[in-house]
Amino acid sequence: MTLSPDNPITLCTPPRVLCADGARLRIAPLCRRLGWRRALVVTDRWFVQHSAEFDGLLAALRGHGVAVHVFDGGAPDPSTTLVDEATRWVAREGVAPDHLIAWGGGSNIDLAKALSVTIPNARPVGELVGHADWPVAPLPLVAVPTTAGTGSEITPGAILVQPGSATKVALMANGLRPAVAVVDPELTLTCPARVTADAGLDALTHAIESWLTKDAVDFDVEGDPDPGYSGRSELTVMFAREATALVFRHLATAFEHPQDRQARRSMARASLYAAMSYATAGLNAVHGLAYALAGLTHASHGSTNAVMLPYVMDALVDVRRDELAEIARLAGAQGADRLALARSAPVLTRELVRRVGIATDLVAFGVAEEDLPRLVADGLAVKRLAKAWPGGAVADDYARIVRHAFHGELSGCRRR
Repeated sequence: MTLSPDNPITLCTPPRVLCADGARLRIAPLCRRLGWRRALVVTDRWFVQHSAEFDGLLAALRGHGVAVHVFDGGAPDPSTTLVDEATRWVAREGVAPDHLIAWGGGSNIDLAKALSVTIPNARPVGELVGHADWPVAPLPLVAVPTTAGTGSEITPGAILVQPGSATKVALMANGLRPAVAVVDPELTLTCPARVTADAGLDALTHAIESWLTKDAVDFDVEGDPDPGYSGRSELTVMFAREATALVFRHLATAFEHPQDRQARRSMARASLYAAMSYATAGLNAVHGLAYALAGLTHASHGSTNAVMLPYVMDALVDVRRDELAEIARLAGAQGADRLALARSAPVLTRELVRRVGIATDLVAFGVAEEDLPRLVADGLAVKRLAKAWPGGAVADDYARIVRHAFHGELSGCRRR
């Protein structure tokens, strides 16, 4: 698959990306080298109570002359309410950080990203959503993921639950990309199996969805001179391809043999490469419909992505045949018939989802047939994702995807 030579190439990343066993040990001396002296560390209570590596980070920061305050109120799927509560806590405590460090899963990193904007601007997050021309620039952030899948350490967005809304909202700007991304595979060794599965399939979704998304030349950036997402290019596809190969090769091993260091290292790289792709190319229907499904069921982000991914892939067989055929080969399929291979890619993806213990149709998530129109409507409401759909009429395609996901129907295998 070769993109048109007039397709623009853009790549936006953090200035520093560190990926290695023990990379966390470089954080404290690097912060000092960069001239930062007052850290707000954003995490959750589990790490404060149970993580020796986290304790080591705090000790190392203090040992390098960096004052530390810890906010440990992180929670899954952070809400705008939580962001505002944390902002008020910082003000009450008299904390005046010159940088933030996020430690944990994507939720903790997204919370820290939001705080990097609300703290210097001293405003509720709701007043800052929807635009990127904030009066005061975000504070620099060091993002340290402890799972292999979210990619938030690379991305320009902080995804937040809006109480009273069926979908999520986003703070979105290239200025939100962390100043330093620290990917240390050793931090994933203690991940429970379910977290490994959720995160790994999130990475696969990022890779495949950004690989199949709209080309940069056709992507509507709405006049933004510095868009966070701008469509796929040959460069983003290179990252997506490698990430896809790594997930198909190593996720099941990491899930079934959690102390396999090679599998953990490979999944850390898969997550990083997938993020390097989608954090510029952007996403579309999988995430849009997954957000809607999470709003309905409160299921985890990785699982809602995982259940939708095969059916979105299947809906793109006609317009992304060659890409899907290549994905099938990366998943182990053989043969010369590209259409047959393309149709097998969603089937093989669903088999991996099933192997790591995640449900493969909407019925298993407790969705009733009368809920389907709501899922479609709520998915379409995430306009920043719907506009990137590379298929046909987006409303019709979303409705078809949701219906097939409910019945467990794929064109290459009409069975659940």
